[in-house]
Amino acid sequence: MDFGLKDKIALITGANNPQGIGAATALAFAREGVRLTLVYKKILREYDENKTDYNGVDRYYKANSSDAAAVEEKLRSMNTDCLVIEGDISDEQCVKSIFDRAIERFGKVDILVNNAADCGDNDTIETLMPNTVDLTFDVNVKGTLLMTREFIKRRGDYGRIINLSTDAAQAFAGQIAYGASKAATEAFTRSIALEVGKHGITVNCVAPGPTQTGWIDEELANAVRPQIPLGRLIQPQDIADTIVFLASERAAMLTGQVIKVSGGHAL
Repeated sequence: MDFGLKDKIALITGANNPQGIGAATALAFAREGVRLTLVYKKILREYDENKTDYNGVDRYYKANSSDAAAVEEKLRSMNTDCLVIEGDISDEQCVKSIFDRAIERFGKVDILVNNAADCGDNDTIETLMPNTVDLTFDVNVKGTLLMTREFIKRRGDYGRIINLSTDAAQAFAGQIAYGASKAATEAFTRSIALEVGKHGITVNCVAPGPTQTGWIDEELANAVRPQIPLGRLIQPQDIADTIVFLASERAAMLTGQVIKVSGGHAL
């Protein structure tokens, strides 16, 4: 299927984890001939180097504390034209600089994928700390809105915005701040879609189920898998395939939608 994406320009946030959704999306776009700007911020958490050879929080924390060199190397091997930027999307001036650099390099931005997210460790209603709420909403809500606003200000003749939520956003026990931030994302996806349809811009949201981005160890996988009707963990490529479709000409009349890519989990 021709998605009509050759030579389009995509900007993807949260793209430094080689096993992550951002990286999978970048590679999927690259296969369609898209030129890319990748944005990342190192999230520094303690991890045990001896446990990073297999899936689990240590591997995940290590990946998210690194730069995007591994992802960039894969893209270069595909002869993909890409720009990599380290930056904080919750900072308004940094957001403007990101777009300045992307447009200086490529002339425009056609597609925005708001993938970057923060998730606190102490996120139950009994353990929740104010700084967890602040950090989570700064990235997941404010950062996504700032990136979206800047994209719309600098819009060209093609516009696709894809936000990332989570399939349990409406009821995420044990992830109170994170779930609430993603429920907010789903709400403003619909609102912004109504506002910017007149510009020919579509705004949609993908809500992944339990996705193996390196953080799900075997014990957790065995516990979660029976809750997924289709019987397997979601892979980053599953999410990337949906994002590519929503970014394409084929999805021209899809806007304001929240699409669960969850194998039936959390319906």
